[in-house]
Order: sequence, then C-alpha cells, then structure tokens
Amino acid sequence: MKLRRRTVLKGLAGAGVAATLKAPYVRAQGASLKLGLICDKTGGLAEGGIQMEQGLTSFLKAKNYTIAGRKVDFIVADSASNPATAKTKAQELIERDQVDVINGPLAAFELLAITDYVAAHKTPMLSLAAAEDVTQRKPNPFLLRASATSSQAMHPLADYAAKEMKLKKVVAIADDFAFGYEQLGGFQQVFEGEGGRVVKKMYSPLVTADYTPYLAQIDEMAKSGAIEAVVQGFAAANPVKFMKQYHDAGLKLPVLGGETSGDDALLPHFGDEAIGLVSSSPYTADLKTKSNEDFLAAMKKYYNVAAGQYAAIMWLNGMVIEEAVKKLGGKTDNKEELIKALRAVSLTDTPRGPVKFDHFGNIIGDIFIRKCEKKDGKLVNPTVKTYRNVSQFWTFDEKKFLSQPVYSRDYPPLKT
Repeated sequence: MKLRRRTVLKGLAGAGVAATLKAPYVRAQGASLKLGLICDKTGGLAEGGIQMEQGLTSFLKAKNYTIAGRKVDFIVADSASNPATAKTKAQELIERDQVDVINGPLAAFELLAITDYVAAHKTPMLSLAAAEDVTQRKPNPFLLRASATSSQAMHPLADYAAKEMKLKKVVAIADDFAFGYEQLGGFQQVFEGEGGRVVKKMYSPLVTADYTPYLAQIDEMAKSGAIEAVVQGFAAANPVKFMKQYHDAGLKLPVLGGETSGDDALLPHFGDEAIGLVSSSPYTADLKTKSNEDFLAAMKKYYNVAAGQYAAIMWLNGMVIEEAVKKLGGKTDNKEELIKALRAVSLTDTPRGPVKFDHFGNIIGDIFIRKCEKKDGKLVNPTVKTYRNVSQFWTFDEKKFLSQPVYSRDYPPLKT
C-alpha cells in the first residue's frame, strides 16, 4: 500500500482567495486513475485558475471520485502564472506522480512552456490554454483542447460587430501576452475582411493596476471621431478593473470583448459599468442543457459561487475523460490509445452544447454572443446570437489559414 495526498479545494472567498485541504488516504498501487491539474491558484491569473480547480473538483465529487469503475487520484499543482513553474509542475506530475492525464494549464505562455515536454513524454493533456499553434502549425499529438483557441471566439465576435452592430472603426486593447495578441489578431482579420478597420491595438502588462494611459488614448480617439467602439481581450480579474476605470473616466463608447472579458463568474464583481458589454464565449450560463444544469447545481452546492467558462470547460474535460476511459474499458496504460480515444469523443449534451474535435485535437462547438444587462437587481449575460459548430479556422480554408503567420503583436499589421 502507498500513502498519497489529494488536494481538494474547499472554498473561494470574494475575488479569489482559495483555501485548500490536503487529506491523506491509502490506495492500492496502480489501481487508481491518476488525473493531474495545472492551474494558477496564485499570481495574475488566479481568478481563472481557482475556477478551473472548482470545476473539475465539482465533476469528480458528483462522480464520487470514480470514473469508468476506477477511483480517481486527483493531484493539483499551482503554476503561479509562471511558465517556469508550470514546467516544473508538469515534470512532477509526469515523472513523480505518473498521472494518466494532465488537465490545464490556463495561460498560453504556460502551455507553450510545457507542450514539447508533455509530447515527448507521451502524456495526454486537456489544456484550457488557448495558444493557437499547438493545434495548428506546431501541433502537439498528445493535446486535446475542449475550450477554444485564442481567436476562436473572436472570429464570430468580429462578424457580429460588423454585420449586426454595423461598426466600422474600433480600437482594441488586451493583456500583453500571446492570448491577447492572438485574440486581437483574430478579431482584426475577420473585422477588416468585412469592411471594418482596427485603428489601433494596445497591450497592457498582465498585472496592471492603472489603465489611465490607455484610457486617455481611447478618449482622444473617441472625441476625434476616429473610433466607434472598444474591443478588449482581458483575462482573469483584469476585465473588472478595466471596465470600472473605463466607466470612471467617463467613456461612453460600446465595449466588446472576448471569451474571458465578460465571464459569468465575474458578474458579481462588476457594477453597472458592465451593462451593455457584448462578449463572445464558448460557454454561457443561460444554455438550457441537462449537463449545464448539473454543472451549475454542483458549483452552487460545493462552492456557492457564480460559475463561468473556466469551471465549465473543466467539467467538460471530466466528461471527455470519462467517455474515453469507458470506451477503453477502463484501461489507460497505452497512452497512444488513450489520446486516440480522447480525440474521438463526440458529445451531444455538455455545459456548452454539442462538441467534437478536429484532426488536430481542437474543439468544434458553438460560440455564444451575449449582452450584459441587469435583471431583478443582478447582472446577467443573456445570449443574443449563437454561432453553430465553430472551428478554429472559422470559415477560412484550413490550408490557406495555416500558410499565414500565427496571430501576433504584428500580424495582421495595422492598415495605414
């Protein structure tokens, strides 16, 4: 017999302070299904990382920590929003803990730091991180992504901005790392392809307390008539800080945002400044599916918090793992067969609707456009349009898309 520890998240207070309980237990050697989770429980992305742990823990609790007849050994590692730490935690999970599957990480820069190592050790990884090229030009054969690439929700948002909102000129701002670059690049390519123009792109450090310098530039462009709206691609708690300061600065132009900008889990932290925020996401809390109802009920039961996409995608990860392990009769020793089974999963009822995976392991699923409003004294994100079966390549030809550079700070270039 072997003594092990399983980290179980017990609660979340306010804006994101997690308390953990490390409980010892005994298991038979080799009997359990070992699942690892790399998430940001501290650092700049902790708001999302804590929800990740809550989402997967809620799924496992609902299953009594049993999947396909096997007890689950769940090991959680804090990457602290740091790529070097993420690499260390991946090494520990694979070499020391010998996990069957890694879930996470959250940040694009963390995924880019560990993808080659994980592939070399043939460990299936269900990542929430949106780094585009790991399912495009530099595919990781052991990666599965049930969330979205950075641009997968931004392509539909740009289409909606151009066709439904009739916008022609926007300024864009996001966090200064790969997720931000790829979000704005995806929005720009579709928006400008439909006749619009991104006048300027701005990037702020991930840990930014004061957005005043950026807001001053937006105000100047607004007053001159150079722009009609603002597109933001902030993550974790940054959307709350930005929107509050945007409102306090007296800015009135419409604000649109990507999948993390108006996350349902953030709504209790927003004030009225969020009313009217248009966001595009692979998850929406108002989706009427049994799986979504089960997910929301479990998050309320175990944590009593508003649930958003970070938690919902981890619940979906649990569903995908369960389906694949069932198809394999509970066997996970052959990692090539395991990743093959994971990529073959197709589900009709999940918290984000029907899903399947493309030949790179990236999800094909619905993307929801929401517009924030206040109802019965609470902020909500009612869905105003659903884009069905959206792939990472949008409506572009796959080969042509892959022949262009990955979205970056400089691509697509701004028009002059």
